[in-house]
Amino acid sequence: MEWPLEVSGLVPILVVAYVLAARQARPSRARVAAFAAAILLIVAAFATRLQPLALHDFLWAHLLQNVVLAEWAPALLVLALPPAFAARVRVPPLLALPLWLAVYFTWHLPWLYDLALRHPHSLLHLEHVSYLVAGCLFWWPVIRADLPAGAPTWGLSALADQQIAGVTMAFEQAIVLFAVFARFFLRFLSEEQRAGALDELRPRSIR
Repeated sequence: MEWPLEVSGLVPILVVAYVLAARQARPSRARVAAFAAAILLIVAAFATRLQPLALHDFLWAHLLQNVVLAEWAPALLVLALPPAFAARVRVPPLLALPLWLAVYFTWHLPWLYDLALRHPHSLLHLEHVSYLVAGCLFWWPVIRADLPAGAPTWGLSALADQQIAGVTMAFEQAIVLFAVFARFFLRFLSEEQRAGALDELRPRSIR
C-alpha cells in the first residue's frame, strides 16, 4: 500500500522536529502523549480507508481530514511543545485568527476545492500543509497565552481567559463549518435541479 505524502513525508518531519525540540527542553510525559496523539490522528486520517473515501466518494470524509489537519492535530502539536521551547516564539492573535480563516475559506472556494481534488499528488498536499501550519499558528496564542508582566487583563483570570477563548473558537468554527456545508449543499441542489431539467428536455422514446 502506497502511503500519501501526509504520512510518508509530513509525519517523519514532525517527528524529527519534535525530537530536536525535546533535546533542547525536555517535555513531560503528558506533552509526549499529546504529540503521539497528533501523529496518530494524522495517520488515521490518511493511512486508513478514510483516504480513498475522501478522494473519490464522500465530502464528509474530505472535510474530516481538513478538520484533523487544521484544528485537532495542530492543537495537540502546540500543546506537546515544552514550555521553555515554546516561550521563544510569540504569535499575535490578531494575525493568527485572520490567517486561519483565510486559509480555510480560500481552499473551500468551489473552483479551488475541485482543482485540489483533481491534483491529489501536488496541490492537495499543499492544501493540507497549509492547514497544519495555519492551525498551529491559530492555536499558539490560545494554548501559549503567557501574558508579559504588566499586560492588561481586564480583571480576567487565566482560566476565564481560556474559557472565553474556547467559546470564541467554538462559535467561529461553527460558523465556518456551517458556511462550508451550506455552500456545498446548495451546490448539490443546483446540480440536481439542472440534471432534472435536462432529463425533462430529452425526447421520450416512442414505443
